Amino acid sequence: MCGCCCENIYVRHGRKVIETEEEFKKIKENDDYIFYKHITPIGKDDFGLIFECNKFDKEKRLCKDHKNRPSICRNYPSEEIFKMGAQLKDECGYHFEPIEKFEEVFKKISKRPIKNIKEFIEDNN
Repeated sequence: MCGCCCENIYVRHGRKVIETEEEFKKIKENDDYIFYKHITPIGKDDFGLIFECNKFDKEKRLCKDHKNRPSICRNYPSEEIFKMGAQLKDECGYHFEPIEKFEEVFKKISKRPIKNIKEFIEDNN
């Protein structure tokens, strides 16, 4: 409920992040997805256009139309954004807990016997 997810956001259309304002204008004109009508490009970096939501009240840090927010907002945070490299900000109230800690996975893997130990030794010498 900090509103960080309403500012400085990348938007993916299809399989890729929207990269240019021209691309966004075409998508916005030809697509019925209402979310595009509520966002405005505010910048660009190497990854793509950076948007903010027009329905976000920056002073109150709240959505002006929370009851009618689109599914992308209702389902936040979605695993999909993290597959694209997104990260939650430190001040975000959401957090993820791994199903299994990395150290536990690594211990299991390191205990497995190497099938072709002779080839492994020869490749690493």
